[in-house]
Amino acid sequence: MNGEPVRWSDEVDEVIRGDLTVGAAYVTAAGGAVVTGVAPVGIDRRDAGEIGFTTSLGFPRKLERIIADPRVALAYHTREHGFSANPAFVLAQGRASVDIRPSRARLEALIPQAERYFGSVVRGPVWDRLLREYYFERVFIDIKVERIAAWPDLSAAGPMEVTGLPWPGPAAPQQAPRNGTGPRLDTGRAAGRIAALPHRVLAYRGTDGFPVIVPVQLAGHDAAGLHLVVPPGLLPPGGRRAGMLAHAFRPQLIGLSTRTFTGWLEVDSRGSAIYAPHTSKGFIAPPRKNLLLISNGLFAKYGMWQARRQKAAERLERLAADHDRMP
Repeated sequence: MNGEPVRWSDEVDEVIRGDLTVGAAYVTAAGGAVVTGVAPVGIDRRDAGEIGFTTSLGFPRKLERIIADPRVALAYHTREHGFSANPAFVLAQGRASVDIRPSRARLEALIPQAERYFGSVVRGPVWDRLLREYYFERVFIDIKVERIAAWPDLSAAGPMEVTGLPWPGPAAPQQAPRNGTGPRLDTGRAAGRIAALPHRVLAYRGTDGFPVIVPVQLAGHDAAGLHLVVPPGLLPPGGRRAGMLAHAFRPQLIGLSTRTFTGWLEVDSRGSAIYAPHTSKGFIAPPRKNLLLISNGLFAKYGMWQARRQKAAERLERLAADHDRMP
């Protein structure tokens, strides 16, 4: 890459500014990828070639992994309850930096932008105290984009248009995990949970180390795992570690339901894909806004209590400093 920022099209910019929630993926030390849902609230600095999102210090493990290997990806994979009707599936890959202690001014400046996606910020003595950590104890993930890939529709079928770094060849198969590749969870139960959640993406580590996120559909399950349907050419043949996200949400992310998996993906020479789930986490948010805010506030308070107790900010700053000193 030269020093010029990646410049994406107006059509892609509309998608980036419009989606309510996206899939965010980072790589693991074992060579896998984890994908979770985040709300980027339209963070888009196209002139600088940057995008981003915010998260909480209450998730230090995710932040540690991003600092250790800053190659990340965001998949703009659903227009539901957003502000764009453009049907494209957009994958942005880049290198992240973590603003662990953002200024109050930066946090305050984000609020009007966030209100477009989540509605007006609730104010008042009780609400201010309850939501202090949720609103003002945030961490910014700033991503310098190195590649944008866009497909004409949300299924990622059809021709791919790439801006920035050329698209690399298919990733080589990975070594099987020591504990085996087969399912470690009940595949029928996993399939039932995924079937109830309409938005689904899968992530794996690509050839150049950046996560690749693709949309998937569930075609059934058996003892071998979950049978996935993916457009031809999006998944490399062979076996590899992979993460999956399935979620559903209402306007302003009220009633959010999400399920994340890690596991093993096997793709044969014909492109048939079987995913063996190994771990699973999920949650369901309250379906009413006030209940959601109370839940978010209490969860943020608990997360920050844990983060302060474990000195997460100091540990992350040391990790970032050590990473910056590496040759």
